[in-house]
Amino acid sequence: MAVHRTAILVFGYREMTDHLMTTYARQPITFARGEGAWLWDEQDKQYLDAIAGIAVCSLGHSHPAVTDAICRQAGTLLHTSNLYQVRHQQTLADELCKVSGMERVFFSNSGAEANEAAIKIARLYGHKKGVQNPQIIVCEGSFHGRTLATLSATGNRKIQAGFEPLVTGFLRVPYNDLMAIENIAKNSKEVVAILVEPVQGEGGVNVPAPDYLHQLRQICDRQGWLLMLDEIQTGMGRTGQWFAFQHQDILPDVVTLAKALGNGFPIGACLAQGEAAQVFQPGNHGTTFGGNPLATATALAVVKTLTRENLVKQASDMGEYLLTQLRARLGNNPAVANVRGLGMMLGIELDRACGQLVHDARAQGLLINVTADKVIRLLPPLIIDQAQADQIIDTVCQITERFLSQAT
Repeated sequence: MAVHRTAILVFGYREMTDHLMTTYARQPITFARGEGAWLWDEQDKQYLDAIAGIAVCSLGHSHPAVTDAICRQAGTLLHTSNLYQVRHQQTLADELCKVSGMERVFFSNSGAEANEAAIKIARLYGHKKGVQNPQIIVCEGSFHGRTLATLSATGNRKIQAGFEPLVTGFLRVPYNDLMAIENIAKNSKEVVAILVEPVQGEGGVNVPAPDYLHQLRQICDRQGWLLMLDEIQTGMGRTGQWFAFQHQDILPDVVTLAKALGNGFPIGACLAQGEAAQVFQPGNHGTTFGGNPLATATALAVVKTLTRENLVKQASDMGEYLLTQLRARLGNNPAVANVRGLGMMLGIELDRACGQLVHDARAQGLLINVTADKVIRLLPPLIIDQAQADQIIDTVCQITERFLSQAT
């Protein structure tokens, strides 16, 4: 019994924290279980999850279809490697291409890895066209991952600091600024691609002009560049379409996915069409774990559930309701700079830093996020009902108004 008590002490919260690298400023809470849009902590306090693991758990927690797929596949086959055919991998690729209009898929383990694949496609594409130093245009305020290449592509100096020398080959422009891209096109012969988020997530839920992606497509067609869209946060129905680019009548050359694709199970994907889909040949790229039977069986259950339960349409309808109500209740407050969003991806920008609101919401049983220092970010599960949407609206408005009144 003494040994058992020692084990409990060793693996208690304080001891676990002591042995983890300090890469996160974690909140003082540990969740024990989840169901639907709800989470319960170790003290059995209930919370409405309005961040969904940062746009990951779009089907909510413990969805029966996902649970069943994991259990069935785990009892059958976990891993064989990509030396062999993987049936679920092929089926999932078929489904993703059907809903996206793309042609081929490379499966990885994360969004950063999916973006790494996109960057490698662009560079190889450029070299095959005789470009000796291929350049990729990226945007200020973007977030593409934390590997060295994706960190270098990211437009956030704060997360790059200390990791120099960064990977070269990226040209940075302001987000939603077509003229800056046109100026590069006039002066550079080495650009081979544009990598952009259709809506910037970490950068503050920044929604570009309605024709932004359409104009980017035209520039890329004119210049012979690849249009590569990072849909890691926007994809899989989050914005009210399967993919954010489907709000406009375009087809990109490359699309990257992760987050909601596995509803919490790690998986990423790089989709390509046209010439970009032919760039990789055996030996150009690979992964040990990517696209394994367990990950692809899980993601396949996610895709089928999104389709069967018509959750992409629900994301559009519920997202519009949330945005309308939040604008009505907060839009006239002079300290609220903007209320914006697309589908179930919403941001409330204040005129001051508001990290305190994460604590205030949690105290009220609501989980939210603040990004870019002063933007309340809401990414609820796509399955939320009317009552849960109203709870999110009421709580966010109450804590925001109280916070702003105290701060003035």
